[in-house]
Amino acid sequence: MNGQIRSNIQVGDQVQIVLKQDQRTGKLTSGIVKDILTKSPSHPHGIKVRLEDGQVGRVKDIIKK
Repeated sequence: MNGQIRSNIQVGDQVQIVLKQDQRTGKLTSGIVKDILTKSPSHPHGIKVRLEDGQVGRVKDIIKK
C-alpha cells in the first residue's frame, strides 16, 4: 500500500519505514505505528511516523492493517 497518503496509515498498522540515517542506503525498518507525525494529507517521500519503539521515519510500505 502507498505510504505517501496519510489516510492509508492508521495507528497500530505494521509498516516499513526509512530512518533519517538510512535514507542514503534505503534500509527499511519494520514496526508498529504509534503516532502519525505528518499533518498534510500526502507527502512525496512518505508520511512521517513514530513507531512504538520510538524510532521516527517515513513510511515506504504498509504491511498490514
